[in-house]
Amino acid sequence: MNAVVGRDDLLLLTLDTLRYDVAAELAAAGRLPNLARHLPGGAWEERHAPGNFTYASHQAMFAGFLPTPAAPGPHPRLFAARFAGSESTAERTYVFDTPDLVSGLAAAGYRTVCIGGVGFFNNRGAQGGVLPGLFQESHWEPEFGVTSATSFEAQISRAEQSIARLPHDRRLFLFVNVSALHQPNWFHLPGATREAGDTRATHRAALEYVDRHIGRLFGLLRARHRCFAIVCSDHGTTYGEDGYTGHRLGHPAVWTVPYAHFFLEPSV
Repeated sequence: MNAVVGRDDLLLLTLDTLRYDVAAELAAAGRLPNLARHLPGGAWEERHAPGNFTYASHQAMFAGFLPTPAAPGPHPRLFAARFAGSESTAERTYVFDTPDLVSGLAAAGYRTVCIGGVGFFNNRGAQGGVLPGLFQESHWEPEFGVTSATSFEAQISRAEQSIARLPHDRRLFLFVNVSALHQPNWFHLPGATREAGDTRATHRAALEYVDRHIGRLFGLLRARHRCFAIVCSDHGTTYGEDGYTGHRLGHPAVWTVPYAHFFLEPSV
């Protein structure tokens, strides 16, 4: 990462609330064509989330603690704050001297842009401003939120506007919190109803919706420079497993998440 930071643009795309099992099933069935072509080996990596709900998980990720491989470690991290005795900081780790990765990248010359999704990024109230407040530029509108059936398309359009204003020689760190997977997601499945509520089937349909549009976002970044992309979930959620519904709880469906990182090569 010491060669990547400063040379390439960076993307962190969190598919908020996406379960690992659903993501793996769809990729294996060929139902995520736009994402799968970028996943190493065409498959998601199974990892453990650093938190069991959005606020906790993103606080950890912005401190350099991305989801951890679901296997015995230690596992060297891509990014880490300078910290004496850190067992996950390795020679190839990009080490920053600021309290968080976002300000660390800003200090390295990046324009840091947040396109919010769920309520913790809405800048409404003190808590809703904590995470987006880390960025030099942050955006949220109701059209980006969990109740919008076209949230991801609206988020991409706002990212396009921010990218268009950025000088070509300025490096970009773009963070997008995709809200489409988060409940309510029933409206992404034709025939589903509000009364029936959210299910694994509507969760799958929401991910397929994201996949249909993600090529547009990748294309915007590929038109600038080479981009190092991290695409992952911040946590999963439950749909009745063992009597649980939702997240912010300790269950395999919540702490097991899909993860991938890869380069988006420039198109020009």
